[in-house]
Amino acid sequence: MSKHIPNLQVALDHSDLQGAIKAAVSVGNDVDVIEAGTVCLLQVGSELVEVLRSLFPDKIIVADTKCADAGGTVAKNNALCGADWMTCICCATIPTMEAALKAIKEVRGNRGEIQIELYGDWTFEQAQLWLDAGISQAIYHQSRDALLAGETWGQKDLTKVAKLIEMGFRVSVTGGLDVDTLKLFKGLDVFTFIAGRGITEAENPALAARAFKDEIKRIWG
Repeated sequence: MSKHIPNLQVALDHSDLQGAIKAAVSVGNDVDVIEAGTVCLLQVGSELVEVLRSLFPDKIIVADTKCADAGGTVAKNNALCGADWMTCICCATIPTMEAALKAIKEVRGNRGEIQIELYGDWTFEQAQLWLDAGISQAIYHQSRDALLAGETWGQKDLTKVAKLIEMGFRVSVTGGLDVDTLKLFKGLDVFTFIAGRGITEAENPALAARAFKDEIKRIWG
């Protein structure tokens, strides 16, 4: 039996502030974590985080910066706008990650965390260095480009997720998830399921989020 019922996180994968905020309002009360998506952050900066924090003062807000450099500055700027968590790309240096972690904790206290985005080539030896640096959240992806190329979740992915959990990470998973794919992860102590368009582009986003939550509770409850 899993020790934890996975969270549900909505990714605001929008190109414009108005679209992201509209989506957030439609589902924010039905999810556990709200993510300021990378593309929108690149368009409008941390203003998106600031608006999300004002709308949802008690929710966990993630700034999906995929930060590769200047970790302390980027983390501080987003934390001051209200981000609890921020993402660093796995190819960032350990000092960048450590600086980001220090900065976000200085602003957000124990609520502040850094998540490592696992894209491309990375090793479990590197992952141990992240743990040693005090970072215990990782996000395992099936990237949008990989999904468009026809790749799907398979045993190799599930094995890597299981290994990361065994090492001590709280692992979030994302990439083409829908309600039907959740059962693939049964038996794994997944920390958070992250869905974007599968929720925000549904005819009724709130209903779609509740369907995710109901299936998560059915499998892990």
